[in-house]
Amino acid sequence: MKQRTWKLPLYLLAVLLFGIKTYIVYRFIFDISLENSMQEFILLINPFVTAFFIIALSVWLKPRRQLTYMKWIMLIGSVIIYFNIIFYRNFTDFITIPLLFQGSNAADLGSSILGLLKVWDILLFLDVGIVWYIARKYGEELTVNLKKRYKVLALGLSILFILGNYILAEIERPQLLQRTFDREYLVKNIGLFSYHVYDAVLHSKSKAQRVFADGNELNDIVDYMENETTIQGKTDLYGIAEDKNLIFVSLESVQSFVINNTVNGEEVTPFLNDLIDDSYYFENFYHQTAQGKTSDSEFLVENSLYPSPRGAVYFTHAQNDYHSLPEMLNNNDYMSTVFHANNESFWNRDVMYENLGYDTFHDVKSYNVTDENTVGWGLKDKAFFEQSMPYLESQQQPFYSKFITLTNHYPFDLDQEDATIEKYDSNSRTLNQYFQTVRYTDEAIKEFFNKLKESGLYKDSIIVLMGDHYGISDFHKKAMSQYLDKEYTDYQHVQLQRVPFYIHIPGHDDNQVISKITGQIDVKPTLLDLLGIDDSNDLSFGTNMFLDERKPYIALRDGSFITDEYVYTKDQCFNRQTGELIDSTNNLSGKGEDSACQPYVEQVEKELSYSDEIIFGDLFRFHDFKDES
Repeated sequence: MKQRTWKLPLYLLAVLLFGIKTYIVYRFIFDISLENSMQEFILLINPFVTAFFIIALSVWLKPRRQLTYMKWIMLIGSVIIYFNIIFYRNFTDFITIPLLFQGSNAADLGSSILGLLKVWDILLFLDVGIVWYIARKYGEELTVNLKKRYKVLALGLSILFILGNYILAEIERPQLLQRTFDREYLVKNIGLFSYHVYDAVLHSKSKAQRVFADGNELNDIVDYMENETTIQGKTDLYGIAEDKNLIFVSLESVQSFVINNTVNGEEVTPFLNDLIDDSYYFENFYHQTAQGKTSDSEFLVENSLYPSPRGAVYFTHAQNDYHSLPEMLNNNDYMSTVFHANNESFWNRDVMYENLGYDTFHDVKSYNVTDENTVGWGLKDKAFFEQSMPYLESQQQPFYSKFITLTNHYPFDLDQEDATIEKYDSNSRTLNQYFQTVRYTDEAIKEFFNKLKESGLYKDSIIVLMGDHYGISDFHKKAMSQYLDKEYTDYQHVQLQRVPFYIHIPGHDDNQVISKITGQIDVKPTLLDLLGIDDSNDLSFGTNMFLDERKPYIALRDGSFITDEYVYTKDQCFNRQTGELIDSTNNLSGKGEDSACQPYVEQVEKELSYSDEIIFGDLFRFHDFKDES
């Protein structure tokens, strides 16, 4: 009889190896903040709890199938972890079910994905290799053949461990599963795989919301908007751009920290710096995007609704009824057009734009794209604006035209002949290259303004420039700390979500830098006011940026918010001016009633949930929007 040389059952070895690997990923690859020893303990146990539940199911199988199950479950689990790592490196976030249905975007990612791969990533599959090797060498010798009562015991223990993990998590973070927009809390407390299961449940629930919605849900939301967010009243600027063309430029990945700043002793954005003197410039303007990034910024501007906390509305709810900016402008005799030198299907724009009421979409097929005029994600910004001008000049006026730039997109590649400033020197290749592509976009905007003047369109237009979302994630904390010459804290992270926002009105002299707290949710009512279009029948979470009386906060999609006095994020309340930590309490647990930020927490969550109800339930289909014309 062959002597058994391996004593430890393979499923226990697999649990041990997979649990250790997952914990290392949590602790050293995902930037998960830990505030106390309880959070550290929960983070430590949940990889093993989850691994034991999934892998121990193998004891119910026959010996040969046990080996097959364990080998493949280890591989599949590792692939799921790795996909999340790749996504996290770019977005500092975790994959959601809706994102998996956006696979059509993957073909266009190209060098963006390659830039996220690391040589040492192969080590993340070391445990898989060990289990496969041992399974092959020892075969069924490592399997178990338990009596039914022991199988039931193993299953019961695994479920008990999961429940114990959840109870500890709920003690540490009460109402954990109600904070669905904060994926870090979910992963930190219940683990990556339990989070994915819960995300699938949420996805199914959101799909069902539309089926069961009857319109009554909208009554409370309308009351909330009328009493809390929609502040009526005209400003002194009402109608100042009446019947003028509206040219809107989305500045890909441009953040406010480069404005009026230098790198290697040179201005990063000389033209945009000078443009401040001739524009209304909002220096505390925040992007509010989530996983939909540029498409989310478009959605915010077009609808004054918050984007979905999971996936991109442009994919998940493209067929909903909306009351969009292009639709309202069309009702006032505007021609509406989008210019973007990318595939029309990217972010499902071809479907969404038609639903929003855009008349024309000039995608990549409208441009002459060659090897010489492309870099990174496609057509360089200078060629993009140059080739767009004939289309722009041929449009019927007044028009609303939106331009979406491409060059300043991760991984921020640029041909050497186009670089007019030196790279930054830090440990982050991403940040080092970022300044060069931002400068290139700045130069392209300058050329675009000159072309508008040459065409005669300049004087008859209002030009809006907006950064769409961050370009440098907090995955690059060390490099950003070096550049900013200050510690990268949670407070700094929120402040770095500021993006430039300009309203440039040719011939208008009363320009100024405006310091009030504003965000992308506010753009739609602001532009309608400037164009002299009545929005009193609109439903919106935004308020006119020029009004003195405004909603007292700007909410970010993860539940963070900014007020005149405070910055709130991850249960921490900071002084907005100094960055000083005022308190760090479990505000949502009921322990933080004395927190300076507490009065806003509930309202921010209510507003975000109301926006989700509108989107998931497609509630605008039940509302009769009167014609604004």
